[in-house]
Amino acid sequence: MSSLVMYRNGSVYSPADPLATAMLIDGDTVAWIGQEAAAAALIDERMTVVNLDGALVAPAFFDSHVHLTELGASLEQVDLRDARSMSELLSAVRAAGVRAPGQPIVGFGWDETEWDTPVLPSVDELADAAAGADVYLARVDVHSALVAGTSAPVRPGNSSAHVTGDLHRAIRQRATDYDDTTRRRYLRAALEHYAQHGYAGVAEMAAPQISGRRDAELLEELVATDPASYPLVRLYWAELATSVAEAEALARSFGPTFAGLGGDLNIDGSLGSRTAALRAEYSDAPGNTGTLTLTAEQISAHVVACTKAGVQAGFHVIGDAGADAAAAGFRRAADEVGAEALQRLGHRLEHVEMVDDDVIATLLEAGVTVSLQPAFDAKWGGPEGLYASRLGPERTQRMNEVGRFLAAGIPVCLGSDAPVTEVDPWGSVKACLNLSTESARISARAAFLAHTRSGYRAAGVDIPFGGQLVPGGEATFAVWSASELMVQTPDSRVASWSTDARAGTPLLPVMENEFPRCLRTVRAGRVLFAEDASVVA
Repeated sequence: MSSLVMYRNGSVYSPADPLATAMLIDGDTVAWIGQEAAAAALIDERMTVVNLDGALVAPAFFDSHVHLTELGASLEQVDLRDARSMSELLSAVRAAGVRAPGQPIVGFGWDETEWDTPVLPSVDELADAAAGADVYLARVDVHSALVAGTSAPVRPGNSSAHVTGDLHRAIRQRATDYDDTTRRRYLRAALEHYAQHGYAGVAEMAAPQISGRRDAELLEELVATDPASYPLVRLYWAELATSVAEAEALARSFGPTFAGLGGDLNIDGSLGSRTAALRAEYSDAPGNTGTLTLTAEQISAHVVACTKAGVQAGFHVIGDAGADAAAAGFRRAADEVGAEALQRLGHRLEHVEMVDDDVIATLLEAGVTVSLQPAFDAKWGGPEGLYASRLGPERTQRMNEVGRFLAAGIPVCLGSDAPVTEVDPWGSVKACLNLSTESARISARAAFLAHTRSGYRAAGVDIPFGGQLVPGGEATFAVWSASELMVQTPDSRVASWSTDARAGTPLLPVMENEFPRCLRTVRAGRVLFAEDASVVA
């Protein structure tokens, strides 16, 4: 195959030429971008020519928060995302037991807030459905689960199959203690799944309490063996560092995929499991304000240790009390090492769903990047959603404020937290247009940039023009079948779309009735996925 490949007769999303219809790549580099007449003049016998037939070429997506083994496993396990009642969940467990009698039943994705009646099964009911087999069914947020069999704890006076907190983490580690062969299969399946959906980069959020150190080692081995066959992987490890020496030692213990000590280093839990730390009690659970798992002192010590070691730090935080603790920790760290030192490292916070002006001011001063999941709002936002039931209407008015972060000057990158939400890049972009809080909404272009270019920057990827298609940049892109292209804005006061290219803004797919379909994903000139496998260019 020639190293020169001309993609023509389509649309190319590029700041170099908003009207571009063609792109020439030379090996791993974009050599030229322009329009059809010039492309026809450039084509010669050295080139492989790909007729786009109207398709869109755009920078490939970067998912800034993923769990690869969990995603790969979810592609094989009992999928409970469509269950709408306890009865449907038990029926799915019963069917799994029939397919593999006596084998442990592992499932994921149930969400009782979407059930007709949010009543969870007892241990006995779950055990009966499984015919005595061990059962582990992770809630959609993976912060709690339903369990039965030998993994079910004996809790006098409590017959519920639902477990949370430390007990859940211990049971989860046993239930997901896969052998190396199985882990490799799940990792490959997840990375291939990402390539099939137009992603060429992911930030893996590994943690002792999620998939363990061995899983991280196997992931590093996999991508090191054949790096060009998979999306780029940046690995975060969620282990607290209490000293510079500890931060340095942890960083050295990983290979070149290592990005930082953070990710799912939990300051609190989740709203769905009522473990996110809140200033005031949950609206549907009086007396419960969630769980704060790290103090401001611990947060500060970790940030200081990482900063002095030259390592990016980060945390998982969702509730407003959790955000307060994070902000207090960063303020203490700034007092010790200086705000400029923090800014140079670009530390991260994941999720960050409930913040006020004081927290935003602190994050801006400390140079913190926020990694957000707009699909959370699409799934659980709105007046009838999970967030409203957990928090009430007033607190939900200031959640997932993507636009507020950007307006304040805080870097934003986007992710899915897969398998918590689906691998669906255009769904994430659309979610930013339709956030429940109108003032939080952003344009499709801003969302697209946050889900492409910003992801590389946030993960410390040193690729010139990473996440952009410009001459001299890396040839990393996806090809999409899209019915129509427009400029789209969330502002209800102005026209929500435009097809006028004279403004100089590259066009993106319309996302009203259906999302674009990925036809091909290319990383550094290497095809990771092609819908038409007979086409090798």
